[in-house]
Amino acid sequence: MSTLGTAFAEAFAAKDYARLRELAHPEIDFRGLTPNRFWEARDPDAVITEILQQWLEDSDEVEALEHVETGTVGDRERVGYRLRVTNPDGRFLVEQQAYLAERDGRIGWMRVVCSGFRPVD
Repeated sequence: MSTLGTAFAEAFAAKDYARLRELAHPEIDFRGLTPNRFWEARDPDAVITEILQQWLEDSDEVEALEHVETGTVGDRERVGYRLRVTNPDGRFLVEQQAYLAERDGRIGWMRVVCSGFRPVD
């Protein structure tokens, strides 16, 4: 079954920023936590340009979306996903856990926690 969370994970892995923009409500409340930084944005353009394009830079090649798991926690959707990424520094796994709420058929509220880029031997 396709969910907003699954659609987000697939679009993020594909670096499909047009699709990510479609998925985000115009007044999205987005916050993220990576190993060294807290991120926050309130509109789709800021989410994409100030956050998601920083999380996966141009040099990061997503080789695979290895795992996606969805569920619900009360009135929130939960999605966890793992990416296999290569870049000039090597090969990595990146895992994120996200909680989101739908608003008018789009993602209106989202919180994401990221493992960071973990080296793969």
